[in-house]
Amino acid sequence: MRLSKLLESVIVEKVVCDGDWEREIAAISTDSRNTTQNRLFICLSGGNTDAHGYIDEAVKNGAVAVVVERITSASVPQILVSDTREAYAKLSGAFYGEPAKALKIIGITGTNGKTTTSYMLASILQAAKKNVGVIGTLGVSYAGQTLAADLTTPDPDSLHRIFADMLQSGVEYVVMEVSAHALYYQKLAGVTFAACIFTNFTQDHLDFFPSMQAYKAAKARLFKAEICPVAILNGDDEAGREFGKARAMDSVTTRYYGLLTPSDAFAIVTDESLYGSECMLNINDKLCRVSLALTGRHNVYNALAAALCAKELGVAPDVIADGLNALKGVDGRLERIGKANVYVDFAHTPDGLEKSLDALRAHCKGRLICLFGCGGNRDKAKRPLMGETAAKKADFSILTSDNPRYEDPLDIISDVEKGYRRFSVRYVIVPDRKKAIVYALECLGEKDVLLVAGKGGEESQEIMGIKYAFNDNAIIEKWLEEKGRVRE
Repeated sequence: MRLSKLLESVIVEKVVCDGDWEREIAAISTDSRNTTQNRLFICLSGGNTDAHGYIDEAVKNGAVAVVVERITSASVPQILVSDTREAYAKLSGAFYGEPAKALKIIGITGTNGKTTTSYMLASILQAAKKNVGVIGTLGVSYAGQTLAADLTTPDPDSLHRIFADMLQSGVEYVVMEVSAHALYYQKLAGVTFAACIFTNFTQDHLDFFPSMQAYKAAKARLFKAEICPVAILNGDDEAGREFGKARAMDSVTTRYYGLLTPSDAFAIVTDESLYGSECMLNINDKLCRVSLALTGRHNVYNALAAALCAKELGVAPDVIADGLNALKGVDGRLERIGKANVYVDFAHTPDGLEKSLDALRAHCKGRLICLFGCGGNRDKAKRPLMGETAAKKADFSILTSDNPRYEDPLDIISDVEKGYRRFSVRYVIVPDRKKAIVYALECLGEKDVLLVAGKGGEESQEIMGIKYAFNDNAIIEKWLEEKGRVRE
């Protein structure tokens, strides 16, 4: 795309060192080490580094123009903008031909439940015979293919490239998880959504955000009237009601779901077990009976969010029921493994762990055993809270490693212990996660239930900057197979 055409997507404050504005731009990059010729280099700031200091390297490696927040001594054209991160998102959209404008995009944010809700909604839309793409923690899936994703919400260049390929593949609806980090860094600037869903708000990411208020403010950005014409909010969550009030003066649609407060969508749970829930959903006074294959009240909330959103998108109640009934599970989201009562869950926050343990406790006839750890180089304040939660909710726990990253696993476990020991001493420490899982399985009695929490469907474990192949399910399934208790 010509540079002049590309720059129509952003507000340019000033241009220094005039150049060939009709030059064809071959790529957009934020990495000075990228050697693609004829590329536009965008100087991002506000993270761990300031890319303005790497302009010379970028020019040496083929950049023919740079987008900056301050003028430097660079010899190539400099395009001054007020916010290079916002410009990065908008320029990426323009570079790929604005594919987001031709797609119906549903954004889902919240501390917990984003992945499950996204797959529930995708299943409903597929039942409605729609061509659907999904973007989130478990990767990117569309048109029969699944791609790995390093981030819950990809960076703008990758995101719009995915959008473009989805559009070319016939995708009509995109259901995507939107992280607080992505909102803070304006990765979705320039994207207008068909609808947005809010799941819940609890403690997380205080390694990045200075306060819970700042974390919540990032989430709130998704529900601004100008980009979100339809908001589906958890009415039982204080933050959800707060987001709704902020939209009250705008001519946009705001709908609530819940189990505890008057809502546009609610559910009557008629039966629950370790293997799922039977529910009657009331969606704007339209009834549909569903059999959820995922256990726990938190998954009823997820189903309500997906159902209410689908109804606002024009999907009939009977199709909503078909879609929810068709979903047999989500990888690593309170997922039952084999014939034993062993569940793998992504729960990595105090609230997430509590909900998963409560869901299993309600139907556990023996001991409830919990294996978990906490991630390194992440919110340290939640570690003792995770310990407290497990101590209160489980009968016995195995404290182990999660993704230690650059921290000593024993230091992380020590932080967890500080909270755990306030309420219980019924735990052991097994730092090696594989050995910990085998130990937990060996402890499992006939009526016991085991929750393996923290990593869910992740395919690796990050230690000192290296990602080693690792999957909780694979370890459990191998052990069950050896014991003759294979997957049903």
